[in-house]
Amino acid sequence: MSGPLWQGPGQHVDTLPVLPRHRQGAEGSGRAADPLDELAHRMEELVAAAVHPDEIAAILESDGMTDDHIRLTYGRDDSFALAEELYARIPRSYPEPPGPPVDPWRVGLLGCLLRGLVFALPGLAYVLGAPLLRGAGLAPLLAGALTGWVWNQALSHRAYSWLGLGDREAAARSLLTGAPAGALLGTAAAGAAALASSGPGQWPAAGFATAQALYLSAATVLLVLDRERALLCALLPMTAGAVLSIPYAVPVPVRVVLLAVSLGAAVWLAGGVLRAAYPARPAFEDTREARTGVWGLARSFGKGRGGGNNRPPLRTSVPYGLFGLGTGLLVLYTALGDVLAGDPGAVVSAPSAVALTLSMGPAEWLLHRFRGESLAGLRASTTSRAFWRAAAAVLAECLAGYLAVLFVLAVAGTLLWPDAPALGGVRLATLLLIGTTLWTGLLLQSFGAVTGAAAVCCTAALAQTAALLTGAGSPRLVGLGVAAGAAGLLAGLVCVLLGRATAHRI
Repeated sequence: MSGPLWQGPGQHVDTLPVLPRHRQGAEGSGRAADPLDELAHRMEELVAAAVHPDEIAAILESDGMTDDHIRLTYGRDDSFALAEELYARIPRSYPEPPGPPVDPWRVGLLGCLLRGLVFALPGLAYVLGAPLLRGAGLAPLLAGALTGWVWNQALSHRAYSWLGLGDREAAARSLLTGAPAGALLGTAAAGAAALASSGPGQWPAAGFATAQALYLSAATVLLVLDRERALLCALLPMTAGAVLSIPYAVPVPVRVVLLAVSLGAAVWLAGGVLRAAYPARPAFEDTREARTGVWGLARSFGKGRGGGNNRPPLRTSVPYGLFGLGTGLLVLYTALGDVLAGDPGAVVSAPSAVALTLSMGPAEWLLHRFRGESLAGLRASTTSRAFWRAAAAVLAECLAGYLAVLFVLAVAGTLLWPDAPALGGVRLATLLLIGTTLWTGLLLQSFGAVTGAAAVCCTAALAQTAALLTGAGSPRLVGLGVAAGAAGLLAGLVCVLLGRATAHRI
């Protein structure tokens, strides 16, 4: 640097300080003024903002002060001794940075609501395709859906990891290889469930599950690459047909065409986005990779053009897939618990599933709000206990807001949905506890603590599955107990984590 660190713009100060001259005191006492007072006054702002004496010593040395000069002028042994005395003399004062603080977690509410909408609209495909699924088995549909959720959650994390490293091409390559593989896995799972199940209607359900797997893969590509509006446009034909099919008898061929148009549009848009994000390679590279077959596909999964030396490990995406499995099963049990238990007269609690899915948009916005408000609390707090209280208050506010949104959606859906089951006390409590489980699990996931969240959700889903298979207890009471246990454990993990300031780093 050409001048001292305390030199302002447009000022000119000699690099080396001028030796102070002896002068008379204010009342002519003959005592010389202490040169350290003048130095402390000149460096007051820098010393007050220093967090350690060594920082001041570095400033002194950068200004050209040698140990000999310090001994001669200030009577101290070296720059470190002088820095320690300045540090002790001037009280700490840490100025705020100029301008309002930037919130890196700030997102628009409209975009989050749009994502929640495109999460929920695909459920209308079951409404539009109801005549095609009359008498169909549940096993192929559930097997295909769960496989897709697990795979695409892990794939999304893989692609987002590349985007976080600034390598959009590698993210597109992950999606290019992973999305078709996910569609094949979903189709295979549905086919295996159809083979293993007895009774009519298994293969029509497997065919519907194949279309479902294709859609999930295409939607994953579009959502990861920020094409929510394109996906919404693709879903419009199916959505319009589903809405019309409620009051009117839409012919089956028209239903099939509308479903096919939305599916084809989603796949076509996903392919176009991938072509734009992952440019064409030379023909010899395509030929060489084609010769490697399945093993080459496995090796290239998530690999960037640069050879993949810095690629994120594949194992880091596994907990995200398990989290998708656990939460997916809990949501399914919320909607289908009575039906799967074989209760006479049981119906699907579709409004609960729709409310949970639609609430994911506000949930995402509230998660970002919690992270942003936590950073603001971190800046304003002076002790760890004060920060913990501030973070806990923000957590309670955001979780209460999410549960209020979920409650309103559940009540509205129950009132509007034809022949919907009554939203009694047990069902409502279970729904809100499942919502708490989902939101706190997603919050832990945003902190990077996805392993604990996945373990709790998978354990809860396993416990409910075991109770269903063994017939132990009432399905509703078991679901309430499992949801309460999972919500309590995840809330405890969040409270332990949010009190550590280091967990809130960007």
